[in-house]
Amino acid sequence: MGVIIILVFFSVLVAGGFLVAFIWAVRSGQYDDRYTPSVRILFDDESESKK
Repeated sequence: MGVIIILVFFSVLVAGGFLVAFIWAVRSGQYDDRYTPSVRILFDDESESKK
């Protein structure tokens, strides 16, 4: 029974670490898309072509 408690504690600790890493990545701009807006004008707009 003690092993289960240790494993649950360790899994919560690892999940918390991943959560902190994700929040850090979002705040530091790792998920900002700088490429797509610059080339968006080169793609055909499907809603315009169906009219």
